[in-house]
Amino acid sequence: MLLRLNYDNPHPKDIQLIVDCLKNDGLIIYPTDTVYSIGCDITRPKAIEKLCKLKNIKPEKANFSFVCIDLSHLSNFTKPISNSVFRVMKKALPGPYTFILEANGNVPKLLKQNKKTVGIRVPDNIICNTIIKALGNPIITTSLHNMEDDILDYYTDPEIIHNQYQKLVDIVIDGGFGNLYASTVLDCSDDEIIVIREGLGSLDILD
Repeated sequence: MLLRLNYDNPHPKDIQLIVDCLKNDGLIIYPTDTVYSIGCDITRPKAIEKLCKLKNIKPEKANFSFVCIDLSHLSNFTKPISNSVFRVMKKALPGPYTFILEANGNVPKLLKQNKKTVGIRVPDNIICNTIIKALGNPIITTSLHNMEDDILDYYTDPEIIHNQYQKLVDIVIDGGFGNLYASTVLDCSDDEIIVIREGLGSLDILD
């Protein structure tokens, strides 16, 4: 299903349709403040298995991000962070950043075998945030890109995404054209913040 949403004011019935899909082990493709992503409800093990199968990776090898509405979910999945890291996160989020933090014991069992870290995202996107708020918990997510290309090529057109993935996911959300650039990834799991990938987010937040 291709579901077109108004970015500034997504219809509550459409949001509820998406939430019901996620709660029933569905997979969705949805817009973020960077590239389009594919995700599922973090509390649904069957959905996580489906996501891993689609990406052709074992759950314990997956490096999915947890997409949250704000930083209130941090303590649910991560160990306590330093004041300096928290200040950087407060400055950066919501925004196009992924923060890698030490995971705690609440990470879904499917994913936490040998998993010491978790990626946290708080996108600056109304559609994405409205879905997560209505769902009531984070979405496990991975960026959507063309698996056939040697160069990492991200899909930007929702209709092309739908044509490619309509038989693999339950809903493709059309929230307008996506970005060409992924999030900036910062590893904050140790004492020093390390830039893993420079993406759409500016590194000025580290100054």
